[in-house]
Amino acid sequence: MTGSESSTVKSLDEPRRRTSACGNLRGFFSPHTARQAVVAAAVTLAGAFSACAAPYLPADDAQVLERLPTAGNQNLRELRRLHADLARNPEDLALAIRVATQDIEAARAESDPRYNGYAEAALSPWIALPSPPNAVLLLRATLRQTTHDFHGALEDLNRVISTDPRNLQARLTRAIILQVVGEYPDALKNCFSLALFADNLVATTCIASVNGLNGHAQASREALQDALDRAGADESPQLRLWALTILAEIDARAGDGVAAEGHFRQALALGLRDGYLLSAYADFLLDAGRPQEVLVLLANESRIDALLLRLALAEQMLGTRALSQHIFELSERFHMSRLRSDTSHQREAARFTLHLLKRAPEALQLAEQNWSAQHEPWDARILLEAALASGASIAARPVLEWLRTSQLEDSQIRSLAARLREVPQ
Repeated sequence: MTGSESSTVKSLDEPRRRTSACGNLRGFFSPHTARQAVVAAAVTLAGAFSACAAPYLPADDAQVLERLPTAGNQNLRELRRLHADLARNPEDLALAIRVATQDIEAARAESDPRYNGYAEAALSPWIALPSPPNAVLLLRATLRQTTHDFHGALEDLNRVISTDPRNLQARLTRAIILQVVGEYPDALKNCFSLALFADNLVATTCIASVNGLNGHAQASREALQDALDRAGADESPQLRLWALTILAEIDARAGDGVAAEGHFRQALALGLRDGYLLSAYADFLLDAGRPQEVLVLLANESRIDALLLRLALAEQMLGTRALSQHIFELSERFHMSRLRSDTSHQREAARFTLHLLKRAPEALQLAEQNWSAQHEPWDARILLEAALASGASIAARPVLEWLRTSQLEDSQIRSLAARLREVPQ
């Protein structure tokens, strides 16, 4: 294929190979490259839960899935070349790990779960073995978490750490998954263990990410800002992006819009494409009543479901003509997800159903199903919003109890919780 305006993406593997991850390159690359892999893992995992859906598995290797833009995207052109190399050498484990890792990074950057399928395809000779290599177990763990198989992912990570206790990437991955499911004490243990082996900014970002949800927002902001200042401009851009995004989100939850704006803009200024960052900043702008800026931010991002949702929410606030078409497109996409039994976008589906379709009871059901799998601030918020709109305050009890025990400091969620407590039972 050439570097033309678009390229034809086909299934890249033998039949039934396919899905997502981020891998440990230890043993295949230099220590410096291994450290880069840990940094990449942090950024990949930070957005994986919100940005990825279950992959579509083509039945025919010759099937054209979509024509994707590659002009000007050196990373995707390089990834295409690596896939060609792997097709010629499918038993090359080091190459397969490299390809799968870059596929997962592409899935995050582009918010396109098909790259996760290509990652699983690359690993197919090893991924179903009774005892895969640790590098493959790490990748399989991330594959599993993208489909909300958190239990399976943690099992894989525990196996890696039992044989390699100093594996930074496994500990970081485990910490982030434990945070997503709301197991904060265990998540913190993994973050603290990173302090023994990892750079200060890696460990501090991990700790601040958890403590920022667990009643220690101000201390987390101060510690993370200090770590960023001490790291300096020479620190990895990917790691800075992760830290700045976490910091901006803590700022936003605390109601400090000025600080959040500054940190979001610093993250965007790094010039790294990141679907999760765009989603988080768009949510911030929507909460701030700045929909016009969302239109500008996401003007060329309608291919990505999560970003199209935020674009449509901005269009709803502005009353634009494009809204009806985007509601139709989102309806079709979420319908296809249901046909595939894909539940990884239930949070977005609940937001869409509540705010754009105005079907509160249906949105509440989706939000409850989503809450059964993961416990992040937006998971709590959409359930509270749907419960309030449905007049079903009893449905909010699990979230209200979680708020009591977690001591989450989030001005939007606390306001919703206060309103629900006033609703008669």
